[in-house]
Amino acid sequence: MAAFSTSPPSPSFCFTSIPVKIRFWIFLLLIGINDYLPIADSSTLGVEYISRLLEIQDRERAPPSLQISAAYAAVSRLIPSHASSFQFNIVTKEFCGGESCFKLSNYPAVNHSGSPEIVISGTTGVEILSGLHWYLKYWCGAHISWSKTGGSQLSSVPESGSLPRIQDSGITMKRPTPWSYYQNAVSSSYTFAWWDWERWEKEIDWMALQGINLPLAFTGQEAIWQKVFQKFNISGLDLSDFFGGPGFLAWSRMGNLHGWGGPLPQSWLDQQLVIQKKILTRMYELGMNPVLPAFSGNVPAALKSVYPSAKITRLGNWFTVSSDTRWCCTYLLDATDPLFVEIGKAFITQQFKEYGRTSHIYNCDTFDENTPPDDDPEYISSLAAAIFRGMESGDDNAIWLMQGWLFTDDPFWRPAQMKALLHSVPLGKMVVLDLYAEVKPVWATSEQFYGIPYIWCMLHNFAGNIEMYGIVNSVGSGPVDARLSTNSTMVGVGMSMEGIEQNPIVYDLMSEMAFREDKVDIKTWIDTYAQRRYGGFVPSIQEAWSILYHTLYNCTDGLNDKNRDVIMYFPDVDPNSIVTSPLQVSPAKHHSYSNHQSLRRTIYELRSDSYTHPHLWYSTSEVIHALKLFIASGDYLSDSNTYKYDLVDLTRQALAKYANQLFFKVVEAYQLGDVSLVKQLSAKFLSLVEDLDSLLACHEGFLLGPWLESAKELAQNEEQKKQFEWNARTQITMWFDNTEEEASLLRDYGNKYWSGLVQDYYGPRAAIYFKYLIQSLENGDGFQLQEWRKEWIKLTNDWQSSTNVFPTKSTRGDALNVSRLLYEKYLKD
Repeated sequence: MAAFSTSPPSPSFCFTSIPVKIRFWIFLLLIGINDYLPIADSSTLGVEYISRLLEIQDRERAPPSLQISAAYAAVSRLIPSHASSFQFNIVTKEFCGGESCFKLSNYPAVNHSGSPEIVISGTTGVEILSGLHWYLKYWCGAHISWSKTGGSQLSSVPESGSLPRIQDSGITMKRPTPWSYYQNAVSSSYTFAWWDWERWEKEIDWMALQGINLPLAFTGQEAIWQKVFQKFNISGLDLSDFFGGPGFLAWSRMGNLHGWGGPLPQSWLDQQLVIQKKILTRMYELGMNPVLPAFSGNVPAALKSVYPSAKITRLGNWFTVSSDTRWCCTYLLDATDPLFVEIGKAFITQQFKEYGRTSHIYNCDTFDENTPPDDDPEYISSLAAAIFRGMESGDDNAIWLMQGWLFTDDPFWRPAQMKALLHSVPLGKMVVLDLYAEVKPVWATSEQFYGIPYIWCMLHNFAGNIEMYGIVNSVGSGPVDARLSTNSTMVGVGMSMEGIEQNPIVYDLMSEMAFREDKVDIKTWIDTYAQRRYGGFVPSIQEAWSILYHTLYNCTDGLNDKNRDVIMYFPDVDPNSIVTSPLQVSPAKHHSYSNHQSLRRTIYELRSDSYTHPHLWYSTSEVIHALKLFIASGDYLSDSNTYKYDLVDLTRQALAKYANQLFFKVVEAYQLGDVSLVKQLSAKFLSLVEDLDSLLACHEGFLLGPWLESAKELAQNEEQKKQFEWNARTQITMWFDNTEEEASLLRDYGNKYWSGLVQDYYGPRAAIYFKYLIQSLENGDGFQLQEWRKEWIKLTNDWQSSTNVFPTKSTRGDALNVSRLLYEKYLKD
């Protein structure tokens, strides 16, 4: 590949200038020779357990002609100039030795302009598009990413009629395990909340290109529930307090809250159902296996009145300030009550009626966020068996897909309790998502989930926070270790992030693991990634990415990367309680999801008088040096949108950590009683916040405006616009409830480095805190913590209810010039 070049790229540089034979051997080096040679059956025990479902899914898949048409349509959207350059074929698994695969080969003869040049055969439309992506990557040096993270780099792809040839024998890539899973139960709110069909269509294309064939499909389920509960004499009015608002549906679906941000307008219910039907249609057309929701036991309060003898219990408080029953303490129907199976069956049946088909895989997480009231294994087994009966009664071929986060997060689940849950259904009828396997793999400590099939997942991101972070060595080796382990029950790989559109390198690598037999040579892979990402070889960029690999993308401390940078997660504590040097903080202060405290995927610190230093796992000086190299590369790459995104992101990362250090200097000056220095340093901090906002405004991937405007665009009237915008603003600031003097425990969990949010909210909040620091020193009294809180909470609630408009396009100058200026101002030695 272009890694052999040693000079800056010329305008005519192209990956394809390297001879085909050399490209082929580099390709084999990258993927491992075994990926090219014939591969023996790699099935695990887990694959054997789910083999019957795989057969059913193959039999019920969309006709080959429909899958091929859907694949061609995706190519026309991705690279329309090359729509006729590829010939697509659907082949059977027998063609691939019984596995799912794609094969790349040359078209027999190219006789005229517009003729196909490359033949891509695959077992489904997903495999075809995965093969296309692989070809564009490793023969054309291209890169495909989300639009917000720079979009796709396709400038390196030669013109139609001049595509690189493949060696005569072709290339076959098999899936080592059958499934590639995608999404998290909360992604639907942190990322997808305001998507229209146009955005969903782009995402489904992206999924197929990444090899994803097992995506969650949760959109629009409230409309299904409305119809189901009507059959149980629950009115639309009764449901108005049951569903959360459009920005908080993930948590109302899990039974964490009710009513917050609502009520949902009927137009929203109808609109989302229409979108869901389009989503499912496209997924099925491409040969995917969408995962539908199942009944978990979460019911509206009115059901207790309609069925007074039913075993319905009220759950405890979920992070409201004072157990406010307007929002908290939802109702759970006991799975052993006969009504549970009735409702479960009705929900599955109604979905089939609405959608016309199913993949027979249903997600249900009754015990995620809700610990059973009794740890008796027999009781747990009876609960789980009843939950599954609710699915199976509506679909004889149902399989229960369960997030395994509870086994990482909740100490309740000891071996006996885990076994009782996992063994409560017939073998092969449950699949567990090892949700956080790149950091805390449960498969390795539970005898492969005690014999139950599981999917190795990368969680990576919490709440859609923006932080350059990853554990690429684990991603490139963990799935292989799991699959090759003794008595492996692994049946797939997955990406289970809470929010997307960040760290494209991590998702590019993780998606490849769906087709990789062997561990990845990460250093070599990253060298080629940098070339594909920007369309050429630039020595300084290669050096910079080598540094980023060993720093930002090599977090090995085992802690969760929940972004707690001071700018976005401003300390709500008395400054005298803050330890200004992270070196003085005991390891216990760096919170991870500990065994003694269930943090329920929502917050890291619950106490308003505690403070956790931001996570830092790398040398900031090395990252600043990488930024210097990035800036130096701008002469060659300034026109590249992928480069601009990465430059802004890296500059943001460096400035954010500098801001943390600057804040601690402010606090240290306060603790020393130096009011003059506090004024000087706090002014510098606020200036930095303004500069950071200007930097973020240089790229559309870091803007607040699109989030708010997409929310308003789904509204049908002015009242809905206000409601939806309030939902959007609240989710990324403080939720859920607060009093005038007590902040919500969920403040800043969904924080974002977005231009507009930084200057309009984070900056003014910091200014209030600094004002009280200075007043404290000038008046000679203690820090007025309650007064600070009142003013901060008022600022927050006012901001949530405001309707000022923010740009949806980049408006503030050139990313390279701004980055260079801020580097010189704050970071240069």
